[in-house]
Amino acid sequence: MPFEVPESWEWCRLGEVISVKSGKNIKVGKLDFLEKYPVYGGNGINGSYHQFNVEAKTLIIGRVGFYCGSIHKTFKKSWITDNALIVSLNYENIFELDFLYYLLINLNLGKTSNSTAQPVISGKGILPQLVAIPPLKEQKRIISQIERLFHLIEIIEESNSSIEQTVSQTKSKVLELAIKGKLVPQDPENEPASTLLEQLEIKKASSDKSHYPFELPNGWEVTEMQNICSLLDGEKRNDISLPYLDVKFLRNQSGINLKKSGKFVSAETNLVLVDGENSGEIFKTNINGYQGSTLKIIQISEEINEEYIFYILKKEHKLFKESKTGSAIPHLNKKLFREYPIPLPPLAEQQRIVFQIEKIFAQLEIIENSLKA
Repeated sequence: MPFEVPESWEWCRLGEVISVKSGKNIKVGKLDFLEKYPVYGGNGINGSYHQFNVEAKTLIIGRVGFYCGSIHKTFKKSWITDNALIVSLNYENIFELDFLYYLLINLNLGKTSNSTAQPVISGKGILPQLVAIPPLKEQKRIISQIERLFHLIEIIEESNSSIEQTVSQTKSKVLELAIKGKLVPQDPENEPASTLLEQLEIKKASSDKSHYPFELPNGWEVTEMQNICSLLDGEKRNDISLPYLDVKFLRNQSGINLKKSGKFVSAETNLVLVDGENSGEIFKTNINGYQGSTLKIIQISEEINEEYIFYILKKEHKLFKESKTGSAIPHLNKKLFREYPIPLPPLAEQQRIVFQIEKIFAQLEIIENSLKA
């Protein structure tokens, strides 16, 4: 088999599950319909006054010439010439139509042509192709994922800005929807955020919800950053040689610089930049080391989903960057940071929001990386 597939999938030859046949030409004297139908043939898709010989929602394959191997979906009754192949299923409940469409595109059927003058394909070349078939439910999930990714690609292609700018704008929009409670559905069964604040012994609505810039969903509360977040220094240690975790190292712009003493931070610790032009930037260490002089440990209450808070900080990075204090060396505006009003959903919703953000961001990064390759 060409590659390993999950246990619930099955390999087969394409000819075991589909059949193909050529369309038909028709003499002009037999054109007894005047309604306009799409025509599929060797020259692609044209508009012409013809009868139809296939029903809507049929897959066809270009057989000859420039469109050899191209895959089309008919959306209404159409006329197929003998320069195209009509696809039919040998069994019901084998394929979702859209999954078969994407599968045939991926097979690159044009490569099965053995003609040198003009490319021509036939069932003889197509039907022996090996295909992996997932269960119908999984086909539906795959279709949904493909279409979501294609939609994101269309957003990028339609934009006049650079790919990086478009992806950045899309991520910002996702974060904006997240903190407004519009990224995932609300669940009235979730324990409200007010209960969470009571557990943390924080006054309910320490920032008045009624004065928040936008309406928050039921069950959400607003609290200041300082109620759920602390900026700390690591424990002082001596006579242990460890990497110095400054900004250049954390950005992979420099190698390891060992020091024998400093403020110890363990791997997987979150650090925030408090001095410099990019104040407010968040890093996560992947090794033990000593805290850089321009950084602070950022510690989130254990009862709060820390990734949710970090996504809020990421969204507001521009605000913190543009609100720095100090003239010679810019510093994070700690008063602004401490008093920043956090829109706080129920804990279960925090987790759903983080999951959805990470899912969308992963898709955006796949697109961005593949277009750069």
